[in-house]
Amino acid sequence: MLDALLSGFVLIFQWPAIGYLGLGILLGLWFGAVPGLSGLVGMAILLPFTFGMDPISAFAFLLGMYAVTTTSDTIASVMLGIPGTAASQATILDGYPMAMKGEAARAFGAAFTVSAVGGVLGALLLAASIPLVRPLILSFASPEYFMLGVLGLTMVGALSGSSILKGIAAATLGVLLSTVGYADQIAIPRYFFGLTYLLDGFPLIPLVLGLFALPELFDLSQRGTAISRIPKEQSGAGIMTGVRDAARNWWLVIRSTFIGVYIGMLPGLGGSIVDWVAYGHAVQSSKDGSQFGRGDVRGVIAPETANNAMKGGALIPTVAFGIPGSAPMAILLGAFLIQGMTPGPEMLTTKLDVTFSMVATLIVANVVGALLLMAWAKQIARATFISGHLIVPAVVLFVFMGAWMSGSNMGDWYLLLGIGAVGIAMKHAGWPRPPLVLGFILGPIMENALSISLRSYDDFGFLTRPVTFVILLIVVITVLITVWTQTRRRFGPAAAKEAEIQGGEGAYTDPRVAVPTDIALLALFVFAIWQAADWPKSVAMLPLVCAVPGLLLCAGALWRDVSLMRATGGDRSQIKPFDAPAALFFLLWTGAIVAGTMLFGQLIALPVCMALYLLLRGDHGWKLALAYAVAGWAFLYFMFDRIIAVVWHPSVFFQ
Repeated sequence: MLDALLSGFVLIFQWPAIGYLGLGILLGLWFGAVPGLSGLVGMAILLPFTFGMDPISAFAFLLGMYAVTTTSDTIASVMLGIPGTAASQATILDGYPMAMKGEAARAFGAAFTVSAVGGVLGALLLAASIPLVRPLILSFASPEYFMLGVLGLTMVGALSGSSILKGIAAATLGVLLSTVGYADQIAIPRYFFGLTYLLDGFPLIPLVLGLFALPELFDLSQRGTAISRIPKEQSGAGIMTGVRDAARNWWLVIRSTFIGVYIGMLPGLGGSIVDWVAYGHAVQSSKDGSQFGRGDVRGVIAPETANNAMKGGALIPTVAFGIPGSAPMAILLGAFLIQGMTPGPEMLTTKLDVTFSMVATLIVANVVGALLLMAWAKQIARATFISGHLIVPAVVLFVFMGAWMSGSNMGDWYLLLGIGAVGIAMKHAGWPRPPLVLGFILGPIMENALSISLRSYDDFGFLTRPVTFVILLIVVITVLITVWTQTRRRFGPAAAKEAEIQGGEGAYTDPRVAVPTDIALLALFVFAIWQAADWPKSVAMLPLVCAVPGLLLCAGALWRDVSLMRATGGDRSQIKPFDAPAALFFLLWTGAIVAGTMLFGQLIALPVCMALYLLLRGDHGWKLALAYAVAGWAFLYFMFDRIIAVVWHPSVFFQ
């Protein structure tokens, strides 16, 4: 064992493996930092390049890229409130409010430090756990996977906003959206409204970008100020402050590492909920949790530790049993096939040195990636003090191209704008958005597990299984603790205004937006139940399981918001004014990008619209606007056309 361990570490530092590892790290930092890209996209793009490589180089290249995506994804989560990848959703709850308070550098210092520690410890736990995890993994069946999904949704719904009603209702809405398209059990289309585009369901990337990116960019454009709400001179917390925060919370880092590894190893599920489990643990184990969601550094430390440690956990079932621990690990199985290797006993016996080379890859990649980002963090954090009008056009370019790469379909852009409008309404109505995304991700997994469980255990008899019952008990305790905590707080216009200023997700409620939003979602749940009534039981089960409680929770949220509106007596002094002209401009401008693309193509429409924004909204001169547009065109051409080779939209004038 020790000889294989040493051999694995030596192999990774030999040429050409070390060169491919370095290249993979640089590409991984890019894939993680750009919203819409991810480790999954990176794996899919880089896998064909491993043909002809030796096994050590191939795995170093792929895992080096994959390992650091959950380190660099912190950049978008902190700077823009946009999850860089699905694994950084929990980070936005406290990371973005820290940026608003001028503490982006502190958030980066803490996040990059614990990312390295979590990644290294996670890899070491991977090495130590490989012989021990088989009984644990095999003890989980479909009932446990379904209940783990319920636990994840309950935890994120309870923790990501000021209203547990809206939080869990948003989670059920996400599950409901995941049922759009053909059902897996029987080829019956659900909620597709006669649109061929929806027969395969909503694509994830446009949905996430629309839900998070466009609302934040809309607010940034509407304010016309920097991301930080305070001047640069008043921001005293820097990178080293974040490093010291990580050191002071060392016990939280250790606990989050264990959570990351042992939740992350659950095939197909752990990677989706691990950051939320760690975040929930940080909140519930804290003596003073009043600042969570408003810029508490512990809300960055816990999920960032866990989502990097998760990489080691996800690799365990992949290598040991050929069961992918996450979607990127499923692609990694393709690399095993290319290299003529078989996951399973071979990787733990005759190929044990290759397995330990993967452990070494995770360790080296996490350390190098964190050090590189730490060196760049100060410069990145300075962007929080730049005028928002200079940031919006560049980020919109990434957002639109990230959505386009999902399927190279104009429907992805229509979905982006439509979900963007929903995201803006949810943000101003006090509806937390992370539960919706998590519900959407977990929906297919939960539906498959529920279907098998109902057939195998006489309907809901599976709830009596010991492990399932324990998870159900944890769900109930989570709800009770959250309800007790929230009833101790006093809500009112002043508190809402303070929460909005500090950027708490789901904390700010404008009754003028909240009540119509509640009514619209209530109608959506009623429609979902009405449609499902005519479907076979196997097809209708999950839509009904989420739509019925969603309807009840939404009704409760509506009653609460109506009560809030009555309590304020129409007083709008505490409500942030809505800039209608700015909103209209943003709507027309994003619509112009779509229209311009149809006429002239992305290579012309996007740079031209970037320049128009600076001229018309940013009040900048034509020289800066022209330089900005040229830089945007060059980036589009060289990155997306020459390197990634995307399929551009066929325009009317340039075929």
